[in-house]
Amino acid sequence: MNKQSIDASQWVDRYGDLMYRFTLVRVKDPGIAEEIVQVTFFAALQSVHSFAGRSSEKSWLFGILKHKILDHFREVKKNRIYDTSLPEDQDPFEYDPSGHWRKMPQNWNLDPEKASENQALTEALARCLDDLPEKFREVFVLKEIEGLDSEQICNDFNIKPTNLWVILHRARNKLKKCLETHWFDLEGQD
Repeated sequence: MNKQSIDASQWVDRYGDLMYRFTLVRVKDPGIAEEIVQVTFFAALQSVHSFAGRSSEKSWLFGILKHKILDHFREVKKNRIYDTSLPEDQDPFEYDPSGHWRKMPQNWNLDPEKASENQALTEALARCLDDLPEKFREVFVLKEIEGLDSEQICNDFNIKPTNLWVILHRARNKLKKCLETHWFDLEGQD
């Protein structure tokens, strides 16, 4: 494959906003998102000679960006102790003593492809992700959005696989309850 020509002077104009939004969804802090995008551009400039042209310029930059986001989470993890429990009044589970739902969750009857194109759902999901406890949010984003391997997440957060699945289960349930509360007219969405 022929090596593609790269015009680094156009990166910020072409990809800056998109990379910033991509990063902000994952790290939640505008200042940190800006810094990660800047570090990504710098790393790309340093390694532009290694771009082999096997992917588009955009894909190559986003690959670097994803690694920089993971580096950020690893660095944060080194300096933080997390509590994986939820306070009783914030627990999204409503089980009876036998372990059955007190109130069944709503059935959304959604086509996932159509739902992914729904701007109201996307905005509600972003708000609901922001409401998750920090560790729940970080673990959920890495596993469900970034597709990171479970073993890697367990290593990065120093947790056991059973803890990972509990965190993911609680995050999913909390997100579902939040979406049911904040994203109105579920059955009417097409």
